[in-house]
Amino acid sequence: MSSVNRFSIEYLLSEDVKPTKRLRENVDSDDEVVPSKASKLCEISPRLQLNLHEKILHPALRNVVVSLEGSALWKRFHTLGTEMIVTKSGRRMFPTLQITVKGLLSTATYSFMVDFTCIDNKRYRYSFHQSKWMVAGPGDAELPSRLHVHGDSPALGDHWMKQVIAFDKIKLTNNQLDQNGHVIVNSMHRYQPNIHIIVSDASGDYVCKNTFVFPETTFMAVTAYQNHRITELKIESNPFAKGFRECEIEEIQALAGLRFPFSPFFLY
Repeated sequence: MSSVNRFSIEYLLSEDVKPTKRLRENVDSDDEVVPSKASKLCEISPRLQLNLHEKILHPALRNVVVSLEGSALWKRFHTLGTEMIVTKSGRRMFPTLQITVKGLLSTATYSFMVDFTCIDNKRYRYSFHQSKWMVAGPGDAELPSRLHVHGDSPALGDHWMKQVIAFDKIKLTNNQLDQNGHVIVNSMHRYQPNIHIIVSDASGDYVCKNTFVFPETTFMAVTAYQNHRITELKIESNPFAKGFRECEIEEIQALAGLRFPFSPFFLY
């Protein structure tokens, strides 16, 4: 097992490690992060990803219905072109990705995970004269996809169906050398969050998954907000932005566009 990356899906799905142990070793915590106890993220193997997709009709997933919490707010942002701040140290998302789920088997065991897909192979810039995003050229090299595992995973279906499932520990970073388990993205690129529900069999091994995508959660990764209407909506709808209570100085600068007010799109 020493040769397997503990951020990888291979490790999560390995035969000789059960889900409880795998997830405990990748615990998501606000404490100091060390490589073996970083946020619960991992790189995805395309081969295993395909194998899991082939089994989506498993009885434990057949009747699952997922709803996006705060859908109205997400749609307001989506209409304007959602932007998410990324930093070297990692920044949490707002709006927060939250869901509710129905149709799970009460006594089956599930894990909830999120990864992010770069929507296209393009790099963008914001045109202030036209107030819209425009293609600036080919995209940067695609980064290894990391998987964020919800902190309650694994748990029985009954547990998941009784609560709002919030992925509020996800942090976005543009640091390609990140060792803290944050989700690595390229600034000025568009991303789509993907929500995965993975079911475990009686022996504790992961056997299949189903994936849910909400188009209104797509966003542009930025180091400073480009569209002033996004800035205004973030301040209006984010309780931590109102009065900048408990808000980091870096976030204040990003919201106000103070770092480079005349050309924030150069903040790659």
